[in-house]
Amino acid sequence: MSLASDKMRKEWKENDAKRDAGLSTPADVERFDDMVYGPDPAVHRLDVYRPAGMEGKLPVIVSIHGGGWVYGDKELYQYYCMSLCQRGFAVVNFTYRLAPENKFPAQLEDTNMVMGWVMENAEKYGLDTDNIFMVGDSAGGHLLGLYTAMCTSPQYASNYDFKVPEGFVPRAIGLNCGAYEVLSDNPHESDENTGDLICEDLLPEHGSDKEKALINVPDHVNAAWPPVFLMTCWGDFCKDQAPALEAKLKEHGVSFVSKVYGTEEAPLYHVFHVTVQDKDGQHCNDEECGFFKDHMKR
Repeated sequence: MSLASDKMRKEWKENDAKRDAGLSTPADVERFDDMVYGPDPAVHRLDVYRPAGMEGKLPVIVSIHGGGWVYGDKELYQYYCMSLCQRGFAVVNFTYRLAPENKFPAQLEDTNMVMGWVMENAEKYGLDTDNIFMVGDSAGGHLLGLYTAMCTSPQYASNYDFKVPEGFVPRAIGLNCGAYEVLSDNPHESDENTGDLICEDLLPEHGSDKEKALINVPDHVNAAWPPVFLMTCWGDFCKDQAPALEAKLKEHGVSFVSKVYGTEEAPLYHVFHVTVQDKDGQHCNDEECGFFKDHMKR
């Protein structure tokens, strides 16, 4: 494991514990915990959250957590995901295999297994498969970008030995404080440790030409992408990753909304929206969920 990854796991765990101290499940959320969605029951687990008392099928948000590809699990995103649920969605919150113990594309494969589970269990948990939305932040935004490319480009999908559910494309996606050009010739503020982390810990061929051709999200935007809510903020160390992706969305005619929260004088911080006590984060989540509701199939 790289020094950067080891530092991330230790420091981020401490910070996330402070963020979530004292939080509990809201009374208006019904939760179904620890369903196994893949072959490794120790890792392949997910939760489903529904607004308490709401009957019938609900639009779905599937969340891909961040954590630099090497850190995180569904427990660290439970309060954020339940806050999305309170906005009228069924929310799927899952743990996926982490690097360096599990190399790319294990994380994409796990995301795909979750989507298969959603399709197979839609009736049991009241999931409207005509209205599946997906969100991802930081490294989760990167994974969601690549998964969206898999869902919309047979050519790109052919690079992997697993198949997305037939005909599946998310209704819309939310890319939040994401890392998109992770092995780029264009330097980014977030690149100080990212290149080493990606090559040493995530990629089995340590950044081969083949891997470079697969791993940068802007390279795989196409006209079939669903609508995108693209957000960052002042104070986000990934802020300068968003413009290249925005340019590609424009180039291919993809419908999108681009948001930069906070101000230069009053900056926020990376993945500020995950902190449910943060009014700025809640405002962002209100707008993102409103975007999803605007794109529901009626």
